[in-house]
Amino acid sequence: MSTFVTTEMHTCGQPIRIVEKGFPKIEGDTLQKKMDYLIQEHDHLRKLLMWEPRGHFDLIGVILVQPDYPEADIGAIFMHNEGYGPMCGDATISLGRYLVDKGIVRNPSIPKTVVKIQCPCGLIEARVQNDGKKTGAVSFLSVPSFLYEKDVSVNVSEFGQIVVDIAYGGGFYAIVPASQFNLEHKCSCSKLKEVAGALLDELRTNYKVVHPENNDACNSYIYGIIVTDGKDGHNEEVTTNFTLYADKAVGRAPCGSGSSARIAQQFGRGLIKLDQTRIFKSRTGGRYKATSVKAVKCGDFDAVVVEVSGNGYYTGTSSFSLEENDEIGKGFLMS
Repeated sequence: MSTFVTTEMHTCGQPIRIVEKGFPKIEGDTLQKKMDYLIQEHDHLRKLLMWEPRGHFDLIGVILVQPDYPEADIGAIFMHNEGYGPMCGDATISLGRYLVDKGIVRNPSIPKTVVKIQCPCGLIEARVQNDGKKTGAVSFLSVPSFLYEKDVSVNVSEFGQIVVDIAYGGGFYAIVPASQFNLEHKCSCSKLKEVAGALLDELRTNYKVVHPENNDACNSYIYGIIVTDGKDGHNEEVTTNFTLYADKAVGRAPCGSGSSARIAQQFGRGLIKLDQTRIFKSRTGGRYKATSVKAVKCGDFDAVVVEVSGNGYYTGTSSFSLEENDEIGKGFLMS
């Protein structure tokens, strides 16, 4: 009987499953090669832990691996319903606390401990509040984030021409106000999932993105859709994100990489400046603070490093098993 041990956490309601025991050794001398090895040799274990009956359609998982970046404390591979993602800011926020609490960080310090995590999108620096007894809020600095293309016109069946901006914040997102679909952003999650899903299908079929510096399959596709309330530009008003990602999973949190992408969109349009902050809220009421902190270049793109801050919490630990001859227990999805 196979046994898997995990720590369960959530960030703004987004469930995060950190795998501690059960996976075999993951081969490969780079993070990308480790991901390739997982896909080729052990993807059935992703399905076992992420899909039902142990998981569900919208769950995020994390496998910790040896990094190949010398400055990194740890490497992280993010799993979801569809496969493996380039970045998950929601998981990174919970993971920051976990890594400090488990003593994985090389040099813990007070009042903040810096944790360097190698992700498929690049090196992420997390900063974890730490008083020596308990960890708290976490912020992370994004990889260079940028407005890839603005005012992209997409013909979506049943909705006609929809105009979106494409931005990168660790993954590529199409950003669109709900008003483009003649909807209020406060409408049902099922309706937003329907329209965002139709847009995602159309973009993945007919619109191609290429990251200027990290052009592997994990980074160069439309990872998700962010449906907003249209409140763009710098102001004190809280603005909402509804995020659909991977195989149309619904994000519970405001989306860490998506918040980076949305700041990059607004920065690229000249709607916000450096050192200005926006507050993003999700349907759970969870909030992220996102600040444009540094102007950089990414290939030929004018980019920005974004600091995203939030809170992750422990919800428990799990021990999962698979009995011999349990075919259904190997994993299935019902969306």
